[in-house]
Amino acid sequence: MLRDEQLAVLKDISQSVAFADDRQGMMVQLIADGYVIKDGDLFELTAKGASAVEEHAASLADVEPASTSSDRMA
Repeated sequence: MLRDEQLAVLKDISQSVAFADDRQGMMVQLIADGYVIKDGDLFELTAKGASAVEEHAASLADVEPASTSSDRMA
């Protein structure tokens, strides 16, 4: 299972956001695990990486909001 920091890196890559050099160690692990490939100076998500980002986004969408209709009794 990916940690939050790893998912954040994958999300940044998917949105073409530049990230700090301090994440290079994490990038090596994500490449080794098959989530990312390096193409010249750029990093790209593999199908596995894209799937992980999509699954994470879907799991966040499934989370129920903190306040429910029962909290708004008149």
